[in-house]
Amino acid sequence: MSEEQKGPELTVTDLQNIRAIIDIAATRGAFKAAEMAAVGTAFNKLNDFLNAVTPPVEGSADQQSA
Repeated sequence: MSEEQKGPELTVTDLQNIRAIIDIAATRGAFKAAEMAAVGTAFNKLNDFLNAVTPPVEGSADQQSA
């Protein structure tokens, strides 16, 4: 018997963790000034996507803004 091979998966929780990592890294100065526009654009796209696919939780700190 052979098992069906599962491809890589990325969950909403994974994306939320990535958003938090980007936010923490930016706060700690991990990016050069010239990189901030690209980082901010990626963060905003990720944040907009997560806000669209996850229902808002009242009083939750998960809803980040740039």
